Amino acid sequence: MNGMKHQILDTDQKALEINLNDKIYGTFAEIGAGQEVARIFFKVGAAAGTIAKTMSAYDKTFSDKIYGTEESGRYVCESRLYKMLAHEYDLLHSRLKEERPDNLFFVFADTIAALNYQRTVTGHGWMGMRFHLHADGYPNDFVMHVKMLDNDVQLQQSAIGVLGVNMIYACFNHYHDPDLLIESLLDGIHGRVKIDLIRISGPDFQHVDNRLLCLHMVQHGLTDVAMFGPEGQGIHASEFLYRKSLMIVRGNFRPPTLVTKDVFEVGFQQFLEELDDEQKPKAELMAELTLDYLGRDGEIDNEDFLARADMLTALGLKVIVSNCTHHIDLIQYLTDFKIPRLVMLIGVRELAELIEDKYRQHKDGMLLVEFGQLFTSNIKVYAYPALDDNLKKLITLENLPIPKGVEFLIKFLRENELIVPVLGANKDILTIIPNNVYQKIQSNEEGWEQYVPEELVEIIKKKQLFGYSQEKFEFEF
Repeated sequence: MNGMKHQILDTDQKALEINLNDKIYGTFAEIGAGQEVARIFFKVGAAAGTIAKTMSAYDKTFSDKIYGTEESGRYVCESRLYKMLAHEYDLLHSRLKEERPDNLFFVFADTIAALNYQRTVTGHGWMGMRFHLHADGYPNDFVMHVKMLDNDVQLQQSAIGVLGVNMIYACFNHYHDPDLLIESLLDGIHGRVKIDLIRISGPDFQHVDNRLLCLHMVQHGLTDVAMFGPEGQGIHASEFLYRKSLMIVRGNFRPPTLVTKDVFEVGFQQFLEELDDEQKPKAELMAELTLDYLGRDGEIDNEDFLARADMLTALGLKVIVSNCTHHIDLIQYLTDFKIPRLVMLIGVRELAELIEDKYRQHKDGMLLVEFGQLFTSNIKVYAYPALDDNLKKLITLENLPIPKGVEFLIKFLRENELIVPVLGANKDILTIIPNNVYQKIQSNEEGWEQYVPEELVEIIKKKQLFGYSQEKFEFEF
């Protein structure tokens, strides 16, 4: 990560610098929150050298005539943004490529739903750029999803204006440093927006790993939650999770072992059996990596993070990267997506620590409130068994080591099936300890392969993950 703090330029200064660059030329297309981004470029002057066209198809019928209809019926969505970028870029490029062969063309587009009068919409949207860094090259795409935090519609609109300017400036000035590009997006609007998806692609960004973008977004505080799919591209919950049931497994995953695979398979099968026939095919399973699990001595190793990401995506999983130390923070993030059934699968050891921690912090009478936030009608916790420190005694919900003062509450949660045991877990493999396996891989100790799923062993060896080396240590006596 870039350890130096970047110089923050004023929004108007950024816009004017773009306007005075005679190479940059393009189109603004903004739906929903008005021409907030284009307005700033007009305001600072010299916009004639930058802006080919601005437009806002505010009426849905007009918008459909230009960009086509949306099957989902939603206009503030990822697919709408890409249609806007494609349509406007094709027009710009086909009409001006002969007259302006040396220009760096760009299209900026956004589709935004600002805070409404009924306050049923809190404010969010999609923003994107299709742009050239070389006049004779192919274009790049930069797409992001933003949540506005201001409690006033005009403040939200102004924040979108600043964010759009930051985005355009960053694409043309910070493309060489993705970390700086991300960090600069919040210049002048810290605390006013959250950016929970960034996706960069194109010939000038082939070196960029979008999984690292997710990590750096969380590290820089742009969001508390980011997600990527098995292909390594950033994804957003609104596009694939809306009204779907979800099971989340939080873990260390360094490396995923046979126990990890059993957790995913047995747990998810139990989850599916609890769903009705309509929900079963739409259910999702995700793995969550938190900064707490990724950090070592306060630092996060990018290679170590990517190794774990490689393992999880090789298992076909979508991955959450979060700064949600407490489960309730992740639950609150997911409430926007109307998830009918949510299961958090954790080990019994972690469950015991969670319960003891809550008990210790809320002996003043707020314990019921705290647990009430975690266990709502559509949320359930699955507890996967484990062995004790001596690897002999099996720990389950039946003999969970918890303070006596909270036993009544856990009994209530169990009787109402808000906490349930994972049934069918393979108890024969519970002696596998991930950190021991990790140490074996690092030291090239023979036999570690028997503790790791077969499909992951070859990947670890081929990519030399977790410190694995093809060369064995030789000792002289």
